[in-house]
Amino acid sequence: MIDPRGRLCYITNQSVSKQIVPTPLPSSPPAPKRERRKEARPGELLEAALDLFVEKGYAATRVEEVAARAGVSKGTLFLYFPSKEDLFKAVVRESIVGRFAEWSTQMDEFAGSTGEMLRACYQAWWERIGSTRASGITKLMLCEAGNFPEIAQFYQREVIEPAQQLIHRVLARGMATGEFRAVDPVYAVHGIIAPLMFLMLTKHSMGACVPNADDFDPQVFIDHQIDGLLYGLCVRPAPAAPTSLSR
Repeated sequence: MIDPRGRLCYITNQSVSKQIVPTPLPSSPPAPKRERRKEARPGELLEAALDLFVEKGYAATRVEEVAARAGVSKGTLFLYFPSKEDLFKAVVRESIVGRFAEWSTQMDEFAGSTGEMLRACYQAWWERIGSTRASGITKLMLCEAGNFPEIAQFYQREVIEPAQQLIHRVLARGMATGEFRAVDPVYAVHGIIAPLMFLMLTKHSMGACVPNADDFDPQVFIDHQIDGLLYGLCVRPAPAAPTSLSR
């Protein structure tokens, strides 16, 4: 500081020097953690519910367990999902039903052959559902549908029927273009779905507790199934008429 005579001098009184030290401006407060957490809660609850439904089944899963795994109270869970049934339906819609509109659009835009389309459908199903935790929902429904008819009707309406309609479109396209022979689409649809059901049921039953001694590869199985389906569906040239042997 400057003394009365204009000379530069230094403050030696620590109490004074401390008083004139500028206080740093406070930084902007971080976004409230509670708000960020609230926005993420529905997704966290659905993830926790999917895990528990697949692990324990529908009847054995309690909403208290779902809330605890998601790190919230049961009351908070009920703010988003009024009942366990509503929670289960939301899980199915998030992990399975939401794929159908996307696949329908991809079918509309698909430029390859119908055989290639069927192969692409199988591959998309495996990548988006079959190889994920959501595949366990199929085993749950087959085991527990009889005890929960309303859940069964929901699953039939929002999963089974839309999936069958997509496959029916593939078959109709192939028959219309002459690539596929005429088949009964009702039974052909079930024939196409059956190998996928086998993979999901095996994965969440014997496959979950018995070592894979045969080194079973789901992708190789899918490729073999598609080859067999296309061999049966595709129109093949008629065999040449036998030539008469000269005597």
